[in-house]
Amino acid sequence: MSFEGKVIWITGASSGIGEALAYEWSKLGARLILSARRESELERVKNACVHSERCTVVTLDLSHQEEIEAVADRMLQQFGTIDILVNNGGISQRSLVVETDVAVDRRIMEIDYFSGVILTKKLLPAMVAKGSGHIIAISSIVGMFGFPLRSAYSAAKHALHGFYETVWAELNTQGIRVTVVCPGRILTNVSLHALTKDGTPHGEMDHGQANGITAETCARRIIKAVRKNKKEVYVGKKDLLMIYFKRYIPWLYYRLVSKVQPK
Repeated sequence: MSFEGKVIWITGASSGIGEALAYEWSKLGARLILSARRESELERVKNACVHSERCTVVTLDLSHQEEIEAVADRMLQQFGTIDILVNNGGISQRSLVVETDVAVDRRIMEIDYFSGVILTKKLLPAMVAKGSGHIIAISSIVGMFGFPLRSAYSAAKHALHGFYETVWAELNTQGIRVTVVCPGRILTNVSLHALTKDGTPHGEMDHGQANGITAETCARRIIKAVRKNKKEVYVGKKDLLMIYFKRYIPWLYYRLVSKVQPK
C-alpha cells in the first residue's frame, strides 16, 4: 500500500502516538489533517513534518458532538473524502470505581468512545460511495481485560471493539477496512492527563509508562499493520502477555490482576 497523496485524518495529533503517526505518514507523502484542542501544539507538529505544506490543522474538542460534526462537514467539503481516519484522541483514568463520580465515567466514554463513533459515521458514507476507506481505532490492552483504576477507560475501549468490528462485518465487502490497535505501555504523557475521581488531572507519570516503548516505535508498527490490512494489532512489551493470559489461562490473569495494588 502506498500512502502517497492519501488523505489521513488523525485526532489527538498534538502529542504521543498521534504526533508520531503524523511524522511517519508525512515522510511517506500523505496529506494530513491534524486535530486536537491545542492549535499551537498542532502547528508545532505540522511545522516538524517533512511535508508541512501537505498538513491541515483543525482544532477539535472531542467532547462536543456538534463541533465534531461541523468540522467533519468542512473537511469533507475541502477534501471530498478521507482515505484513512485515525480515531486516536482520548483520555485515560486513574481512580477507583467506588470513588469515581459518574460524570467522570460519562466524560471518558464521550471522548474515548462516542467521539470516534460520531466521526466514523460522518465519514463512512463518502468512503462507501468511493468504494474504499480505512478506519483505525486506537484502543488499549485494557480494551481486552479489566484493570484497577481504569474502570471507565477500560469500558470505553471494550465498547469500541464491538463497534468497529461491526463496522468491518457490515462494510468490508464495500471496500471499507478496519484496524483496531491495542497499545500497551507507550512512553507518552497519557498518565499525566488521566482523570482522577473528581475529574482533575492525575499529573503523575506512571512507572510502567516511563519504561514503555517509544511513540515512534508504536507508530511504525501501526503503519505496518495498516499496510498488511490487519484487523487487530497489539503493540507493547511483556505487558501484552496479560491479553493471552486472560484468553488462554484465565485463572492466571485473575490471580495476577488481584495482586495489583491500586495507588
